[in-house]
Amino acid sequence: MGVVSKRGAFGLLAALLVVLLGVALAIGTGRGERVDIAAPAPSAPEVVPAAQGEWVATWSAAPSGAEPGTRDGLPDQTIRNVVRTSVGGNGVRIELSNRYGSRPVTFTRVTVALSSALGGAAAHEGTMHRVTFGDGTSVTVPAGGSVLSDAAPLELPHAADLLVSLYTPESSGPVTYHRMAQQPNYLARGDQTSRLSGSGFAHASDVWRYLTGVQVFTSQADGAVVVLGDSLTDGITSTPGANRRWTDFLAARLRGDAEAPNLAVLNQGISGNRLLRDGAPDRLFNGAAGLSRLHTDVLPQPGARSLVVQLGINDILLQPRATDAQAIVHGLNRLAEEARAEGLRVLGGTLAPFGGHPGWTPELEQIRQQVNHQIRTAGIFDAVVDFDRVLRDPAAPHRLLPGFDSSDGLHPNDHGFRAMAEAVDLAELVDHTTEAQAL
Repeated sequence: MGVVSKRGAFGLLAALLVVLLGVALAIGTGRGERVDIAAPAPSAPEVVPAAQGEWVATWSAAPSGAEPGTRDGLPDQTIRNVVRTSVGGNGVRIELSNRYGSRPVTFTRVTVALSSALGGAAAHEGTMHRVTFGDGTSVTVPAGGSVLSDAAPLELPHAADLLVSLYTPESSGPVTYHRMAQQPNYLARGDQTSRLSGSGFAHASDVWRYLTGVQVFTSQADGAVVVLGDSLTDGITSTPGANRRWTDFLAARLRGDAEAPNLAVLNQGISGNRLLRDGAPDRLFNGAAGLSRLHTDVLPQPGARSLVVQLGINDILLQPRATDAQAIVHGLNRLAEEARAEGLRVLGGTLAPFGGHPGWTPELEQIRQQVNHQIRTAGIFDAVVDFDRVLRDPAAPHRLLPGFDSSDGLHPNDHGFRAMAEAVDLAELVDHTTEAQAL
């Protein structure tokens, strides 16, 4: 059984407000429909007007494919995912995805808890809560679909490590996963979802399984900024387990600046992702094209207010290559227009240098420069984040600054990721014209 926290009433309040607000989040996943199950309406000791809060996504990870070696799923195993929140709140919901599954997957027990000070798979005593789905503890997610849980009564701080534990008793199809988490996550035999200690979670791996989103009920956040990107956003060369992706540094900046908008930061990066093309048949883990991911991985995010686009370098670098800069520019413009039509403010990142990479050629560099010129001058985006300017070596502008290079000539290190976050003008993340009109 989960341990009820001293602030459990807030979670009950959040569950009640789900019903009062009539939250309807049935959103297509690209391969199936999300199965949303309305939260129950328990009697809560405190009732706060609905206007005082809303559901906002605080963490996300884009599904990148079917995990190799999991043809039959992970039967009779507990998956313990570890994720870092960006904003906090009173009440938690989670989204589980079976987008790349070939058969339904059943979870008979799911829990959430705060990570203990010891880190790893250990949970903080007094924070463990069972997650329900339509007032039941078991849920089956159809192949290609996803499910949103009821509200769990957990008070979630800003920048907290949250443990989401899932037990799958029976065989299913391949596991939908996020391939490069840069975060140890854990497996244990049997149902260990309520175990506080990390004992039994002997197997660690660098992937997130089934979990694609965490939402909080909050009256403090102004919404969320979603980052659609490739391996630079995925942070695959950041220090594992240290939360040093550039989006983590951006979230820290937003939390630490009293004048900045209070926004959650949602990382929707997939290593190898391209703007114009899906992953090649032998690289399906690179995900669908960014143009289609706008509709599956960005627009459905609750509270999404702005979008940062960091895509295009893999279109130049990976085969078959986009050898026409205008094709990339056209794709960026289309993506921006579609996002803007849905009410998002759209920021575009320039393409970072990759001169130290084995795939670099002068011809590809010319394409990169042409795309960057259009990003800076053509008015494609509401604002520009000039990653190229902050990452390049002034003595050799086609290369990363040596102090920012992870050693492969393409991906930044932790210092480079911090520089990327600092390139964002925080005030540009919200539309102040709209705010002024609202006042």
